Amino acid sequence: MFTDRKSGTIHHRRHQFAAASTAAALMFVAANCGSPSGSAPVPVPPVTGDPVSAQTTALGSILVDGEGRTIYQFANDKNNLSTCDAACAVTWPYVPAPDSLPTSSPGVSGKVGSTTRDDGHRQLTVAGHPLYTFVGDSTPGQTNGQGINLNGGVWTVVSPAGVPLASAGPAGAATQTAIAPGY
Repeated sequence: MFTDRKSGTIHHRRHQFAAASTAAALMFVAANCGSPSGSAPVPVPPVTGDPVSAQTTALGSILVDGEGRTIYQFANDKNNLSTCDAACAVTWPYVPAPDSLPTSSPGVSGKVGSTTRDDGHRQLTVAGHPLYTFVGDSTPGQTNGQGINLNGGVWTVVSPAGVPLASAGPAGAATQTAIAPGY
């Protein structure tokens, strides 16, 4: 309890300074996360509004949605059909197909199409593979779902041609390797 106004004001200002210092430190840490020490920052894919586009990330050129979020494929999907539903679809939301499919998308060389899910919704495909995002990617440019074996199969980022990419390399060094069709 403060006995005079002056000491109360000083105490209040100390808390304001401490809160501002903590916020500044957190912003610095957040701005510098994701880049190995001494390397250039990883580019953040821009928000384009396109249903799908190719962007450069730490894993190389991959597909992202209109909000810059990384797009993934599920190894268990076959013949243009999604096998990810129920709890799987909560973790791996499908990329909805627009009413009118684009005839071309920036940097995408694979054929853009759609498939109808079991629930009747249309899902975007590239080269016949249904596309998803990952709830573990909280900001554009993150690829936290890469190589995860979850829901009975492996999840991989997608190349502009529509084939899944494998990330291989020591200590987080990413290399771009296309996985053979029919994975």
